[in-house]
Amino acid sequence: MSSQVTSESSPVESFALPQPSAPKGSWLRILVYLVLLGLLGFVVWRIYQNQKLNAANSASQAAALLSRPIPVQVTPADQRPMPIYLNALGTVTPYMTVTVKARVSGELQPVRFTEGQQVRQGETIMMVDPRPYKAALDQARGTLAHDQALLKNAQAEFARYKALFDAGVTSKEILDADEAAQGQYLGAIEADKAAIETAQLQLDWCSIQSPINGRIGLRLVDPGNIITANTTNLVIINQFQPIAVYFTLPENLLPEVLERLRAERRLPVDAYDRDDVKKIASGFLLTADNQIDTTTGTDKLKAVFDNRDESLFPNQFVNIHLVLENRTDALVVPSVAIQSGVQGSYVWLVDTDGKGTSVARIQPVKVALAEGQLTIVDSGLQKGQSVVIDGADRLRDKQIVIATSAHPRTGQGSGGQGSGQASGHGAGGKAGGQAGEQAGGKHGKRAQQ
Repeated sequence: MSSQVTSESSPVESFALPQPSAPKGSWLRILVYLVLLGLLGFVVWRIYQNQKLNAANSASQAAALLSRPIPVQVTPADQRPMPIYLNALGTVTPYMTVTVKARVSGELQPVRFTEGQQVRQGETIMMVDPRPYKAALDQARGTLAHDQALLKNAQAEFARYKALFDAGVTSKEILDADEAAQGQYLGAIEADKAAIETAQLQLDWCSIQSPINGRIGLRLVDPGNIITANTTNLVIINQFQPIAVYFTLPENLLPEVLERLRAERRLPVDAYDRDDVKKIASGFLLTADNQIDTTTGTDKLKAVFDNRDESLFPNQFVNIHLVLENRTDALVVPSVAIQSGVQGSYVWLVDTDGKGTSVARIQPVKVALAEGQLTIVDSGLQKGQSVVIDGADRLRDKQIVIATSAHPRTGQGSGGQGSGQASGHGAGGKAGGQAGEQAGGKHGKRAQQ
């Protein structure tokens, strides 16, 4: 008998639990997130597009600015005689100065000069009351006459006693006494003559005379005052023609200067004003001091100027140019045209391209030395080439420019006007080269930037 197994499903299994469905709020939240992400992406894309557009506009504007002609001022490289000199600071000093003092005491009478006038040597400028000294002179002369009369009497007595002595009437002692009296009176007469000379000298000293040629200064004592001999300062007289200028140079430059001074006897010296632009006077180097100042390592030198127009005045500050040599055909450009960069010294030249357009280009140069507002160039330039002296800070190579000629400056000296630091060779060459680099350093830094 077969058994049949009948399986019946469980009532729990017959009723399956329904699966929970997703709430509607979650789908809405996801949709919002997607919208926000889309908006953010759109904003980022728009920002990127705007930045890209701005960069393109800036690039086009920069290209337009670079292609736009830049106005510059140019000047041609010149070939001229140039002096090579040392530059120093000098002080004008009277060639001779005298502080006038009276050599006798007394009352000062009205002066015989006008303050500031020119006086000649030996000219009477003041008077001390001469009456006391004239009385002393008369007294000395009276004493001389008295002693001369006594001498005459002594000589007569000696003659008489000599005759009596020869006749054997008088003694030898009386004759010797008369002879000694003559000697005393002779000595007194010589002293009287010396007293007269002294009194006459003091009387002459009552007339105060100028000991030098020069310009008289302000009166230090008014008439009517009692002055003391060799004590009271009356007036100061300074000699203007010629006049001296003292200046100092470093000891390392002294051997070259002294060597040239021995060889040429006189070295030209030019005096310029405080701004080192206008030439005031020309003179020559007289000598150097016989010792070096150990505190500063410099030596004092003296230059002499004729100063006929009296353009130099005592205690005036001047810039001294001690000329060591003259270059006959030096190629010079304004110092402001010299630039400095990684490639060394250079200038901006203005040439024309194949289309006839004025363009700028960099031209390396070799600077010999700087002479203030002018710089001597050894190589890299030719006479007549146009160099940029204004507007170089905005230039680049092959930049189109509008070139205008620079206006000539007035008030500069002829030839090698400037304020050089040293000669082009020997001890001064290095200083001159440094001055050349300093002249264009500012514009060179701008060009690099």
